[in-house]
Amino acid sequence: MNAKHKSISIKNWKEDDRPREKLILKGKTTLSDAELIAILIGSGSREESAVDLAKRILTFTNNNLNELAKLSVNDLTQFKGIGEAKAIAVITALELGRRRRLEEALIRPKIKSSKAVFDIMQPIIGELSHEEFWVLYLNNSNKIIYKNQLSSGGITGTLVDVRILFKKALELSSVAVILCHNHPSGSLKPSKSDLDLTKKIQEAGKILDIKILDHLLITEKAYFSFADSNLI
Repeated sequence: MNAKHKSISIKNWKEDDRPREKLILKGKTTLSDAELIAILIGSGSREESAVDLAKRILTFTNNNLNELAKLSVNDLTQFKGIGEAKAIAVITALELGRRRRLEEALIRPKIKSSKAVFDIMQPIIGELSHEEFWVLYLNNSNKIIYKNQLSSGGITGTLVDVRILFKKALELSSVAVILCHNHPSGSLKPSKSDLDLTKKIQEAGKILDIKILDHLLITEKAYFSFADSNLI
């Protein structure tokens, strides 16, 4: 882009083109969620710009990108101005973002805090509609050597076989584990069964000299740590 082009004010561009120009001139981080979605949409209609259309879609999902990512092609095409191609573009971009978060989690295996565990596991189980129980197996440097889905259940619970948990730990020569499961309900309050299971696993770990460092309840946006709450 030459100097003459750079001097053109964004306000002189067509409204649908302004987010693109803003990205070029000021960088991607300066754009709002609506402006980024507007670039994906490409164009609006006679009645509204791409930015206004994006704002309308975001308002429908309470300005929550995670909620937006749950919409189907059919859901998105209910909005006037969104055809199948535009809907697919939005869904594709959000799915790429989800996969990027998952890959970032895979290259940060050392655990230094409960937040680090949440960052790793939220992309995997945080948005599921059913419950899953996972175990992170660690070495003596607190590095993850293996992640294992121990069980998958219904909306309200899942069964956990403690024997399989520790069998895998012994196979891996793991010295510590971190327990994780999601709550599709969004509740961050541990149930009695959560507390009882954690205690049962902790007692078994003592016999085998394998530490239970933490147990996280994970939802779409937040988590509860047994360790941080002095429950482990």
